[in-house]
Amino acid sequence: KKRRRMANISVTTTAPVNIAVLKYWGKRDEELLLPLHTSISATLDQADLKTTTSVTASPSFEEDELWLNGKKENVNSKRIQNVLSEIRKRIQEVTIEENGVKTVLNREQLLTYKVHVHSENNFPTASGLASSASGYACLVFTLATAFQIKEAFPGELTAIARVGSGSACRSLYGGWVQWLSGEKENGEDSVALQLADETHWPLEIFIVVVNKGQKEVSSTSGMQTSVETSDLLKYRTSDVVPKRAEVFKKAIQDKDFATFAEHTMKDSNSFHSVCLDTYPPIFYLNDTSKKIIHLIHEYNAYHGCLKAAYTFDAGPNCVIFVEPGQNANEVKELLNFYFPTEGGAESTLDAKLQNLMSPLSKGHIERIIHTRVGPGPQVVPQ
Repeated sequence: KKRRRMANISVTTTAPVNIAVLKYWGKRDEELLLPLHTSISATLDQADLKTTTSVTASPSFEEDELWLNGKKENVNSKRIQNVLSEIRKRIQEVTIEENGVKTVLNREQLLTYKVHVHSENNFPTASGLASSASGYACLVFTLATAFQIKEAFPGELTAIARVGSGSACRSLYGGWVQWLSGEKENGEDSVALQLADETHWPLEIFIVVVNKGQKEVSSTSGMQTSVETSDLLKYRTSDVVPKRAEVFKKAIQDKDFATFAEHTMKDSNSFHSVCLDTYPPIFYLNDTSKKIIHLIHEYNAYHGCLKAAYTFDAGPNCVIFVEPGQNANEVKELLNFYFPTEGGAESTLDAKLQNLMSPLSKGHIERIIHTRVGPGPQVVPQ
């Protein structure tokens, strides 16, 4: 008898970048990407930085295929395969509605489907702006939406994103997110959970892109060298992070910027100290990065309180958190004055604020992205 044609499934979604304020550095399990300790992040608004992923699933496709920014990639990479197999394990049934007619596809049928994935970032990959986090979060969210997968427990999808890229698990929620290190060896309790949504405390954020180049030491290899050689990382894991996680959770809940700012800067410095304590040492910050650190401390001293906080990931780019309003405008002026990207315009900064340090010449900074805390992944209407 004639087999009825099985329908194709198509879904497009977007997912955000996240910036850790309590840094993730070091794995307790390389295969499952389980972290040594917890981490906390802010999700960035997708108006500025996002990954867009389209998945078409069809029984007529011969094999799974993946395109990233228009270029065909190896779909057989271990991390991509991990994600696909975790998704396929959870497929139950899919209901499709075409012209008012509902069709239900069962698990057996759906396992004959192959997927074609097209993924685009609106920012440079491997530029020190975490593209793997938004990329894998978007892949998981798109596949889960396409195959109508329901979470068996809160954060289940984040555990699937984690096997693609550790920090991707934090990009499945908006606002403020904590990734739990978990205790179990199989990693099922190493999930991300939302601490507060994007409306709770919508801090403004400046990303100072210091240079677009690919970083010298990838996070994956740098992390493992630190685990093997840094005594400071052991102390960070056992003492610094557990205490600071509680401080961050309370500061975010209470919208206490002074405490949040102090610990954001201290934790960035702690992470880069671990990089220095790694043998051989890893240097992610460059001279421009250090000048930004100096400027923010001088700026806060000028105000006599904490008005801005810097944090750096595994690269020279700086992320600065500020409270919304007048203060954000002043920090924007400050950055444009000391780190010009274009020819010098007249500054409206207070004279004292123009004398915190010597301005740098043009060309040290690629661009400054002004963004804010934003929502989690979104389905794009067809």
